[in-house]
Amino acid sequence: MNLIVMKFGGTSVGNIDNINNVANIVEKESKSNKIIVVLSAMAGVTNQLQDYLESIDSEPSPENDLVLTSGEQVSVGLLSAILKKKGIRSIPLLGWQIPIITDEYHEKAKILNIDKKNIDSYFKKVDVIVLAGFQGINTRGFITSLGRGGSDTTAVAIAAATKAQRCDIYTDVDGVYTCDPRMVSKAKKLEKISYEEMLEFASLGAKVLQTRSIEMAMRHNVIVQVLSSQTGAKGTFLTKEDKKMENELVSGIAYTKDEANITLINILDKPGVAAKIFTPLSKNNINVDMIVQTGSENGKNINFTYTVTRKDLNQAILIMEKNKKNIKFERIITNNSLAKISIIGLGMRTHTGVANKMFSALASENINIHVISTSEIKISVLINEELIKKALKILHTTFGLDSD
Repeated sequence: MNLIVMKFGGTSVGNIDNINNVANIVEKESKSNKIIVVLSAMAGVTNQLQDYLESIDSEPSPENDLVLTSGEQVSVGLLSAILKKKGIRSIPLLGWQIPIITDEYHEKAKILNIDKKNIDSYFKKVDVIVLAGFQGINTRGFITSLGRGGSDTTAVAIAAATKAQRCDIYTDVDGVYTCDPRMVSKAKKLEKISYEEMLEFASLGAKVLQTRSIEMAMRHNVIVQVLSSQTGAKGTFLTKEDKKMENELVSGIAYTKDEANITLINILDKPGVAAKIFTPLSKNNINVDMIVQTGSENGKNINFTYTVTRKDLNQAILIMEKNKKNIKFERIITNNSLAKISIIGLGMRTHTGVANKMFSALASENINIHVISTSEIKISVLINEELIKKALKILHTTFGLDSD
């Protein structure tokens, strides 16, 4: 029999009715396949557990991960009990029982190894393994958690270790769309998308899959399907790129509203100035995204603009002010009402004129671009937040992504 990994997120197991629905899906699939079901905690449970830890100011530790991973134990136990009532040979397992071995970092552990031998031995007695996602055990024997969204990573890692036929990720949506359907009514579901494109989508704000799970799927060539636990419809497949994918100029459009920029005015243009700006930001765990440097009329000074998330803006300003004498800028200008829009597509590697087409479309709607950044398969622009819906619609139409 083939082996399939099926992962269900928090809303899919949010209550007993939903867990019964999951059991029906697993029952149907188990008639022709061995199944490993990976579950998240019930919706909202992990957030509540995190709130408890924050209320006592507890730092990342074995105690924190013991608390944070307890939610999955409930959902795993409930689903396995329901499957057994249906006459399905099932066993509930936690990460340490596989075991899923991780490094030492609590609340953001990385998987080092998965013992396939134990999985094979379990399948001699059962047809379905119900496994807690998001968790593992480190080499010192302590429970660890994989970070938010870590159940996706668990599922893909298990699929890679067992060489499963595929890994089905059941989410709130029935696949990956060309754009957020809530923002663009003509968005359409993609039949398939490359790992690289999905990585760009995830890093640019699309919350369909955790970035680490996509990287792992790409590295181990795991076929992943994103689909809904409610509709039963075929979803979107993540696969290696092919020639047909490269013919598509743009596969989709992602956006994020969580953008703010900082401009440092009149900095002396000399070697090392960028390091003076970014080193203190890095030491304070502030990620910088888009960067633009512009020269002045005298050729000796520059203006330096970069973007951070809105929640990091005030801290970034304080860090710049603290290092003003070292950086030697005149003043700071900020803007915290920006949005980033990105077009993504493998076709950009082999087609010219994509940027011009994007900028012309935005100009036709009088949408001003503040900052531009590019990669091999992506072009991102920073615009005023209030124009985001208009920008998404015109770009979606311009690049032929509208549904029929």
